[in-house]
Parts: sequence; C-alpha cells; structure tokens
Amino acid sequence: MAQTTFQGIDEVRAAVGRHLGWSDWVTITQEQVNTFADATGDHQWIHVDPERATAESPFGGPIAHGYLTLSLTNLFLPQVVEVRNVSLGVNRGTGKVRLPAPVPVGSRLRGGVELVAVDDVAGGIDTTMVITIEREGSDKPVCVVESLSRYLA
Repeated sequence: MAQTTFQGIDEVRAAVGRHLGWSDWVTITQEQVNTFADATGDHQWIHVDPERATAESPFGGPIAHGYLTLSLTNLFLPQVVEVRNVSLGVNRGTGKVRLPAPVPVGSRLRGGVELVAVDDVAGGIDTTMVITIEREGSDKPVCVVESLSRYLA
C-alpha cells in the first residue's frame, strides 16, 4: 500500500511541494547486479567480478550499475504514491538524473518522493516528482532523479 494515496487529479495538484513518503528498504545483491549486466551487456568488472573489484576497485568491492540504481525508481515510486480515479498513469521519462555516490553490493536502499510540479495537459496533468534514493548508513544520496509522469482523468 502506498504511503500517499490521492483520490484524483485535484488532490495531486494541491500537494505540490510536499514530501510524499519513503519506500521500503531493499538490499542490492550480486545476483541482481549480474542479471542487470546480462540484460544490458554491461559486464564491467567493477560490477560483476567480486574478487577483482575487492582487490582493485577504489570502492572496495563490486558496485551496482548506476542505471540499475536509477531503475529502482520503478520499484519505489508505487510504494510511495498512488493516484486513484484516473484512467491511466504513464511514465514520461526523466529530467535531471544524478548519481552522487556508488552503491556497494549488499547496500540497503530506499526511495523518498517529493512532488515538485504539476502542469495541466489536455485531459489530465503532468507531474514532476523528485525521487531521492538513499543508502542506509550514508549521508549522501546514491541517486536523485526528476521522474516525469502523466495522469489522465
């Protein structure tokens, strides 16, 4: 169940500027990293070779791909936000994306969501939500993304 549930577009409009909540924590596993490498063809050793990454990487071990971290927004957003009484909601892409810190395998991550803008479009609204992914025990976020969505009445 989402932390914040809106009963329609008008409630979304009224929430601009609000932090909408945090997702559950997830642990990043080597298996996830390897599966992502297979799906994308990015088999760089800092991601998929734990022994070499531990010995040679400046991160002290294997790290998740930045795009794997970014893709977790699709897991986190529906845990935080639900918009009801609309005919559909679609992902329109992203605005600015930043990856300020690495994600070592074994890290626990969660996403926080802030609604920063709502723009009217024919039949509905476009939203900009900033999703900040944090790593447990770190004072620096690992990903900050402007997530763009459209909701039609």
